[in-house]
Amino acid sequence: VDDSRIIRTVARKILEAMNFTIDEAEDGTTALESCRRDMPAAIILDANLPTKGSLAFLRSLRDEDGGQKPIVMLSTSENNVAQISEAVNAGANEYIMKPFDSAVIEAKFADVGLV
Repeated sequence: VDDSRIIRTVARKILEAMNFTIDEAEDGTTALESCRRDMPAAIILDANLPTKGSLAFLRSLRDEDGGQKPIVMLSTSENNVAQISEAVNAGANEYIMKPFDSAVIEAKFADVGLV
């Protein structure tokens, strides 16, 4: 979930190479609708989403039936401890720094048991 098409494209290529099936969303509203249709195993969530913000999406996700299941990785370009802490308190499992590459995603996914 990222408002940047470029970030979504990079993440898609990395995750498809790891044999994940991908669904993209450019904002929290679209992402929540997608989760309601088919709850994913993992979500990479931009920390600064427009429309339905990242924290609002995360709280709504965790309130959904099955919404505790996905591993949520907060994706941020800022090393803002307060922002990361707030996201973890709202239900994020882990975070990754932008820009990320396949090694970073593979390592973080391994840390949370997704690979």
